[in-house]
Amino acid sequence: MPKIELTTKIAAPIEIVFDLSRSIDLHKISTSHTNEEAIAGKTSGLIELNETVTWRAKHFGIYQELTSKVTGLERPNYFTDEMVKGAFKRFVHEHFFSEEKGCTIMNDVFDYDSPLGFLGKLVNFLFLKRYMSNLLEKRNETIKTFAESDNWEKVLPQ
Repeated sequence: MPKIELTTKIAAPIEIVFDLSRSIDLHKISTSHTNEEAIAGKTSGLIELNETVTWRAKHFGIYQELTSKVTGLERPNYFTDEMVKGAFKRFVHEHFFSEEKGCTIMNDVFDYDSPLGFLGKLVNFLFLKRYMSNLLEKRNETIKTFAESDNWEKVLPQ
């Protein structure tokens, strides 16, 4: 069961960082290189507790669909999304937010199982964990860039 843990320090208020992390619109921006789009469920705005979103994106040259659901949410400190349907055997993505010396500390814990038994473990070892880490790091960098500028106003409801 691979686990990816990332910490990102952001010079912005916790509420802005938290909401940017739940923004369907910002997620589309951060994954534009995969042609990712929300095609069902919540397709724009802020995803809330018990809502789902189905994403369609091109990974490894193949278009794939993945549906996730927000299964826990405590604004502005925490939310969890879990795969309901998709290519993984399972995944749980926990998002933790705290404040420290005027900054927001965003911690991601992405815990997943690859499909296909031993072959999935081999794929994970060879490249999947690195690929997923890069996707999450790019997403977090986009959140940081928007939060630390006035660009957050373009994607968050006023």
